[in-house]
Amino acid sequence: MATKILKFGGSSVGTPESISKVIEIFSHRDRYPDGCVKAVVVSAFQGVTDTLISLATCAASGDDSYRARLESLETRHLEGVTALIPAVNRSSTLASTKVLVNELSDVLQGVLLIGECTPRTMDLVMSFGERLSALVVSESCLARGISCELLDTRPLIRTNESFGSALLKKEETYQSISNYFQTHPLLQIATGFIASTHSGATSTLGRGGSDYTASILGAALAVDEVEIWTDVDGMLTCDPRKVPKAFPIPSVTVEEAMELCHFGAKVIYPPTMQPAVDAGIPLIIKNTFNPSAPGTRIVSEAVEHEFDITGISSISDVALLRIQGSGMVGVAGVAMRFFKALAANRISVILITQASSEHTICCAIDPRSTASAQACVQDEFGLEMAAGLIAPLVVEGNLAIVSVVGERMRQTPGISGRIFTALGANGINVAAIAQGSSELNISAVVPKNDEAKALNALHDEFFISSSKTLNVWIAGTGLIGSTLLRQIQEQG
Repeated sequence: MATKILKFGGSSVGTPESISKVIEIFSHRDRYPDGCVKAVVVSAFQGVTDTLISLATCAASGDDSYRARLESLETRHLEGVTALIPAVNRSSTLASTKVLVNELSDVLQGVLLIGECTPRTMDLVMSFGERLSALVVSESCLARGISCELLDTRPLIRTNESFGSALLKKEETYQSISNYFQTHPLLQIATGFIASTHSGATSTLGRGGSDYTASILGAALAVDEVEIWTDVDGMLTCDPRKVPKAFPIPSVTVEEAMELCHFGAKVIYPPTMQPAVDAGIPLIIKNTFNPSAPGTRIVSEAVEHEFDITGISSISDVALLRIQGSGMVGVAGVAMRFFKALAANRISVILITQASSEHTICCAIDPRSTASAQACVQDEFGLEMAAGLIAPLVVEGNLAIVSVVGERMRQTPGISGRIFTALGANGINVAAIAQGSSELNISAVVPKNDEAKALNALHDEFFISSSKTLNVWIAGTGLIGSTLLRQIQEQG
């Protein structure tokens, strides 16, 4: 019998109705025979983590208006208990919920009095989202006659003291998890995202922390699969909000998933996959609201499929930095100084390209960092700029990055030609290009206004062989124009 760890994200536990759906999924005996599921990891209710951060920030500023929103947060969880648990079983869960909220209230009162919220305190505040969620889900299961236990993962998952995004202490954690599950055979309803330091202080695992928790549990217990349940039918060939013809991808490699997630496909945060990947455990992305959909398997080795690429992704808003000048040619260390200056100011570089002439270095960054980038590059190369050896930094905004990703690209000649032919045929100008030697990703910087057009053109080129997207511009809607529009609509 295959063993599994299941994880349900915030959108899956957003309402009492969706929580009921979640319980129906993991208690379905045809899908998961007894003993198959070792643990169900749950995130905070949808939006609660953001609310907790806002409450702590508000309290730290000396504003006691956070109390009204804390009451709303309490009401939301109490109403969830009332909706999910029959009255005869409800009182103890309501009391436990109130105890947790009162504890949170005490922490926030301390933040208000001190006038600051340290990263350590913020981690403690954020932990209440998962602790409340897991409590409600576990008690709802018990009320339905499902044998389970509530698992607060903090004593099992150990980290260092880098609060906000703590680093896992792998050996200690894996041993604790193994020991615990040997003596707790029942289904565990586990908190995601949270852990603790050696001294017992609450820490968090950073972005994608609940996925990370599931991956850690899966690796420590050597399960057969880790299922990540979310609100989409797996990873899609493209963003369906921009490309209506996008469809689910049956399987992707870890490298493909990392590339697609980096460039906009926010289904799973790549580092959270690592424990399961290292243990050779596949991850499956499933849809809570469409459980019959097969989802997407994230595996170690590529699986044959009919298309030359795996998916297309994008980043909707970037700025391009360009430094150039004759004083860069043949001079060692210019690139190092350029990127070191950006790094020193905590400016993340999304894409890099450099001509072999060494005359130009170009990179893409978050547009919110452009002012800081201009200042730090001016500081670093002020002397060269004053001497005319290097030109002032050029900044181009209103750009987007589109990326074509796939393991098969490296064995298939002509992929790049098809990419740029498709873009050119649709009148899309390319401002910069980047391709790694692995040939896993080809990225192009295009005007932001052309992002959706570029994605649709590329999707048609590689996935839709029977039809192509044609962009039509009509001037005037008189008799002829309106008749044409009506005919297009009728023939759609």
